[in-house]
Amino acid sequence: MVSLEPRVDRFIELVQTEYREMPGLQLTKSQMQRFLGIDVLTCDAVIDRLEQQRFLRRTRKDVYVLHG
Repeated sequence: MVSLEPRVDRFIELVQTEYREMPGLQLTKSQMQRFLGIDVLTCDAVIDRLEQQRFLRRTRKDVYVLHG
């Protein structure tokens, strides 16, 4: 079984960079998948980790924005 960790780590860095460069960025999960060109499982892992780290939060409209 191949680990997703290196792939997830790379996309976490990419998401953090994009959200820092565009602080008002708001993306749904499907928009994030298209924007980054990643599959559902990787996207879920990236979002989960960034929510745990309190970097992103999901709004009531199911969009992800910078936490804080």
